[in-house]
Amino acid sequence: MIIGKPAPFVRAFVDAVDEAIREQSPSHGMSAMQRTWLAFCVTAVLVTNSICWARFARASLGTYSLAALSWMFRHSKMPWDELFVASVRVILRHYGITSGSLVIDDTDNPRSKAAKTLAHLYKLRDKESGGYIWGQSLVFLVLVTPKISLPVGFAFYQPAPELSAWYKEEKARKKLGDAKQQRPPKPPANPAYPTKQQLALQLLERFHAQHPTLRVHCITADALYGTAPFVDGASMMFGGVQVISQIRSNQKVRVHKSEQSVADYFATHPGTPHTIRIRGGEEVIAIVGSARVYVCSHKTKRFVVALKYAGEETYRSLIASDLSWRTLDMVQGQTLRWLVEIFQPYYDSSERLSLTAACGNH
Repeated sequence: MIIGKPAPFVRAFVDAVDEAIREQSPSHGMSAMQRTWLAFCVTAVLVTNSICWARFARASLGTYSLAALSWMFRHSKMPWDELFVASVRVILRHYGITSGSLVIDDTDNPRSKAAKTLAHLYKLRDKESGGYIWGQSLVFLVLVTPKISLPVGFAFYQPAPELSAWYKEEKARKKLGDAKQQRPPKPPANPAYPTKQQLALQLLERFHAQHPTLRVHCITADALYGTAPFVDGASMMFGGVQVISQIRSNQKVRVHKSEQSVADYFATHPGTPHTIRIRGGEEVIAIVGSARVYVCSHKTKRFVVALKYAGEETYRSLIASDLSWRTLDMVQGQTLRWLVEIFQPYYDSSERLSLTAACGNH
């Protein structure tokens, strides 16, 4: 398909984003050339369904060259950070959105072994093969509302080199049968390489500062973020908002001064069938049990819910920071996390990520 000029609705959106940037930072607005380039690129993404400078150039029939398009992306002083924030603000204003729920997740993106210049590359564990692949890891934040859902933050994760080296040596020394006293101690945390939980808290803090008037109903994340620092930190950041995550089935809970695993507790306190609406649509039957118990690793009482869908043999264990919620409200809130799966394909390259940020909800 031939692109003579940017689509009118894309041009209007880019102009609205530029106005939103100037409202916050008058000196950081885009020039006319930058607005034209960005509008063309967003139009080209929609028309060609790709992020490819060569395709963009061919679709423009010589109006833009591959080199010029790529140069603008890599070297032009586009206000990328303000661009992302302003585009989200424009969309929220357009749809009249004043509240929603936040979902944290992460994804691993494989890269070619020949890739050397991409940022934050390291060896990733391949869940399918059990081996290792070369790639990048992203932590991202999604806002879920009754009208739309859109990504509102992202950060690259990379483990500290000294920590990776320690894990490698630790594995080798364990294989040789060395006792723990003979193995080197785990290196201290490196502030230059924050954990995924720390990155998630930074994304939440940034979103709260950028959109202070938006009301957050709850924050949802998977088991990786089911730690006390994350749950308590995220809840306090938004004034005590509900935080829903997961814990392992072997984690200890205290009931009447007796400690037992979550799995053992719900084995003797089975749940009952309930009708659950998945992501506000399809209804399914699930076995649900719950209890307000002391979680030993968190050193506080949590609302723990055991959930098992049809066809599943074991429960998954959810935890919540706010003890006042009803059990089914927690389960419904946890299903919102599934919505992030539709955004993961858009986080497959740094260039796609930047242009995705530029066009907001695409």
